[in-house]
Amino acid sequence: MDRLKSLLQLVLRNWPETAFLASVLMLAIAHAFETFAQLMPCTLCLKQREVYWVAMAVAAAAIIVRRTSFGARALPWLNALLGLIFLYGAGLAAYHAGVEWKWWAGPTTCASGGGGGGASVDQMKALLEGVNAKGPACDKAAWVFLGLSMAGWNVLVSLKLAILSALAARGRISALESAQ
Repeated sequence: MDRLKSLLQLVLRNWPETAFLASVLMLAIAHAFETFAQLMPCTLCLKQREVYWVAMAVAAAAIIVRRTSFGARALPWLNALLGLIFLYGAGLAAYHAGVEWKWWAGPTTCASGGGGGGASVDQMKALLEGVNAKGPACDKAAWVFLGLSMAGWNVLVSLKLAILSALAARGRISALESAQ
């Protein structure tokens, strides 16, 4: 139990770096599924990736700001911003999972793969040649593990990252409040 507590403290103490690495890892996993498993992303999949790009940028800014004279004051707010970004990502992934489960309709761009944004070269070529080649649809899970699609797993990962971001922000904010 002490090791787990020590690990959590280490993660929270270095939250911007951890959030950056977690975002890199999530993007790498998504690109690996696309490259090696040939699972082309739909429009909502691509939007979920954007969340991690934004989180990487904010985490990188937090890493830099931490080294400045006002880093101690800014870091809790940047950690809180990371929490909001990951929470938004969890909501977006939950929306996508709901579309896959047919609980609600997805955006109209999902029927054609978002205008080719997630289409392969062969699919794009077929579209240019006039052949009816549809991109991946948002309402069909391309991969499922333990009953959850990639969107479903992204909900869980994003929620975990949002909670850890909030804990990191709260720990820093509590430390600042007690120092005053």
